[in-house]
Amino acid sequence: SSGINAEWPLRPGWGQLSAIHTNNWVVIVDASRYWFNYRHVANALSIYYSVKRLGIPDSHIILMLSDDMACNPRNPTSAQIFNNRDRHVQIYPSDVEVDYRGSEVTVENFFRVLTDRIPEGTPRSKRLLSDENSNILVYLTGHGGDGFLKFQDTEEMNAVELVDVFQQMHEKKRYNELLFMIDTCQAGSMVLPIYSPNIIGVGSSTVGQDSLSHHGDHEIGVYVIDRWTYYTLEFLEKVQPNSKSKLEDLFRVFSTADIRSTPQYSNLKLFRNRRLSDVLITDFFGSVRQTVVFNQIPDEPVKNHTNSLESFSRKKVILESTEIFSDVDPFPF
Repeated sequence: SSGINAEWPLRPGWGQLSAIHTNNWVVIVDASRYWFNYRHVANALSIYYSVKRLGIPDSHIILMLSDDMACNPRNPTSAQIFNNRDRHVQIYPSDVEVDYRGSEVTVENFFRVLTDRIPEGTPRSKRLLSDENSNILVYLTGHGGDGFLKFQDTEEMNAVELVDVFQQMHEKKRYNELLFMIDTCQAGSMVLPIYSPNIIGVGSSTVGQDSLSHHGDHEIGVYVIDRWTYYTLEFLEKVQPNSKSKLEDLFRVFSTADIRSTPQYSNLKLFRNRRLSDVLITDFFGSVRQTVVFNQIPDEPVKNHTNSLESFSRKKVILESTEIFSDVDPFPF
């Protein structure tokens, strides 16, 4: 399906139980190197900036940047990167944590991260330590074509390989729900083959279309952001950690007149848990939780969070408050 259909019915047995997640992870990849691809680094850092602002810590973000634009000798704003000619937001802060950079950004390493087939001794900061309760955002940007994305101008990742890796993640129970976003030419060719359940795929352009830049900075001398990511960021800037904005709302800002391409979606019926109109933006871009505080410890574990009060109605279980907090690694070491 190439369009948004938020009204398709839930099938029998598909409910909200499996839609509940307990942790969020983000994988962000800039697959391009060289100064003239400055905008691709800015695309990736724009998403990084947004998810950090909305509460996802660096310990749950895998950031892969193919080139170091901040320290490039052509950069007139040394050690800084901007995604807008007005330069009102510096998206390369001093505390940025780049997990894979330069020659480390390869198709092999990207697939190893997703499947957790990591060499022994790899630090936790370079591992996607997700599980069956994880919601994962995967964002890719770079140069692509019909059925492939270039990495470093030296190799290609093809769509068949990518969707098979997603299937491996499903079989290994490495996600609860996964949102895959890709900003590249002919991006639709990378999302249409997706066949694994509970994945939403969206690309910036359909097969046969280019994905265009938005604007440049005359002093920097290159384009600083792509159109599709620009409008994604514009939407996310209005989102707060406790926002009720839905994923459907984000998809509706992808106007063909604005982005000058036609966004392409995977088969949304594969997303079995719920409708797009029920999916909060912060389910993927944030790390917000509602905490139910009980005044006593239940004798039995809560197996269905959505029915927790009903499950223990025979006990004196009282909803005392809701608390919003940022997801952190409970076992940091």
